[in-house]
Order: sequence, then structure tokens, then C-alpha cells
Amino acid sequence: MRPLPALATALIALMLASLTVGAADIRVTQALSDPQALLVLLESRLPRTLSVVLTGAALSVAGVLIQALVRNRFVGPDTSGTAEGAALGLLAITILWPTSPLWLRMIAASLSAMVTTALFLAVIRRLPVREVMLVPIAGLVLSGVLGSVVTFVGWQTDLMQYVGTWLMSGEFSGVISGRYELLWIAGVAAGLAWFSADRFAILGLGDQVATGLGLSTAAVMRLGLAVVSVVTAMVVTTVGMIPFVGLVVPNLVARIMGDNLRASLPVVALAGAVLVLACDLAGRLVIHPYEVPAGTILGVLGAVLFLWLLHRRPPRSKPAHG
Repeated sequence: MRPLPALATALIALMLASLTVGAADIRVTQALSDPQALLVLLESRLPRTLSVVLTGAALSVAGVLIQALVRNRFVGPDTSGTAEGAALGLLAITILWPTSPLWLRMIAASLSAMVTTALFLAVIRRLPVREVMLVPIAGLVLSGVLGSVVTFVGWQTDLMQYVGTWLMSGEFSGVISGRYELLWIAGVAAGLAWFSADRFAILGLGDQVATGLGLSTAAVMRLGLAVVSVVTAMVVTTVGMIPFVGLVVPNLVARIMGDNLRASLPVVALAGAVLVLACDLAGRLVIHPYEVPAGTILGVLGAVLFLWLLHRRPPRSKPAHG
């Protein structure tokens, strides 16, 4: 079975399962006749399911883009300072303007994430070309430094609860109707990347090759930075950062489909949604009716998958077909 239909089928099955699992004992099939069941379904379980799907899909696509920008497969939005940058922007706007509207916080988080991601790109361009493993190490160092700044400022201003939510939770239990809609912006931003998939694929070949083919590398870089920053900022603002999704999912899909981004991006999005939704369901079931955050399960599973990717020999790149 081809990856796209298989993942679509798995996603539909998981979404239906997600609507039936929760602390409240209701029957989804009786939602039209039971007002309580309808309320739980529309206000909690459906928004939660949609938020998980949007988060997984958008973060996976953002991972593909940042890997194309830095030309390194061992980088993701959570290992390049992007998430910490978004949290820093949120922290700054919260301190300077505590009553600021949501749209302003969104802009602050996105701009801050864009600046820190651009800083990461500037740092790695100074690294030796052949030392490819220095790139993820530089990202981890930058993430650690920015995370320490956010933690220190949060501690000094008594905002550690917010900092913990933004950087360490990966928690969907608080998602209800009216508190997840920002993720639709992340989904739209990730969807826009598909229209420029060929440009990102060419950019991944190197600046000289891309320029020789007539591509404006600066414009594509700006677009990639914008998409990655907006996606990460929306996710951090809504549910906190989800680890490893943008790192391992693009690598797993690339091993199956090669480097044809136009063909693989929909598969990447579906695979990310399936992975995060499966982990969220597992978190709801493992100590039911209590929950384990999806980010915790993904932290363990993602680490295992990442180690497997490091030790497996990469397959030969498959040619991109028209």
C-alpha cells in the first residue's frame, strides 16, 4: 500500500478513536440525542483532536523546511533555537504589556522565533562545511543558551508557570474550543510550503547551484524562515513545544520516498499528525482516567527513533520524478 493512502486511513481511524477516549464517560454515537455528550464532543474532544493533527502536521513540515535551509537532516525546530526564541518573544511581550491582545503576542513570538532562527543560520554558515555534526550541536548549544535566558527571566519575574507551558509541556489536555484556533494559522503556513516545494528542494542543493538555476536564494530563505517561525510560534503559544516531531518524521519519510519534496510533503504532514495523535492517545490510555503529556511520550519515542536513524546507514537518494 502506498504511504499516502495508508497514512490517511490510519489518521482517520485515530481521529475517530480520539473522539471516544477521555475522562468523561460518554457515547459519541448518542451525541445528537444526549446534550452532555454533544457538549463534551464539540467543546473538548473535537478541538483537541484537531489541535493534535494540526500540531503534528505543521511541525513535521517545518522540520523539512529547516533541514532544507541548513542542508542538514539532524536539525529540527526544537533543536535550532526556534522554540526558545518564540518563548523569549512571548515572555518579553508578557512582561512589557501584560494585557496585550492575542494577535500581538502571536506576532511577537513569530518575530522573535524568526530572529533566533536567522541567528542559527548565521552561526552554522561559519562552521567547516565537512563537519556536518557540528550543525546540530550548534543548534543544541543555541537552544540551551536561549532556554537558560528564558528560564532566568521567568524566574526573576515569577512567570515560570508560563515558561514551563511554552517549553516543556507538549500538553493537549487544556485544549478546548476557543483555545486552539491559532493552530489553523500554523496549518495554513505549513500548507503554503507545498507550493514552493521545488524551490526548497533546489535550495537544498547549495547556494551556488540554486543561484545558477536562477533561484533567488534570499527570497526562498525568507519564506522558509517565516513558515518555520510562524508554525513554531503558534505551537509554543498554544500547547508548548513538542519534541522530535520535526526531526525524526522528515528523516523517516525521506528514507522511503527520497528527496522529492513536492511528493513527500503531504506524506510528511500525515505522518507527523499520525505520530503525535498516536502518542496523545497513548498518553490518555496508559493511566486512564489521568493523562501523560504527549510531549513526554514523544520525548522517549523520538529519542529511540533518533538513535535508530543515527545508527542506520542512509539509503541511496531516490531520483525525483516529474
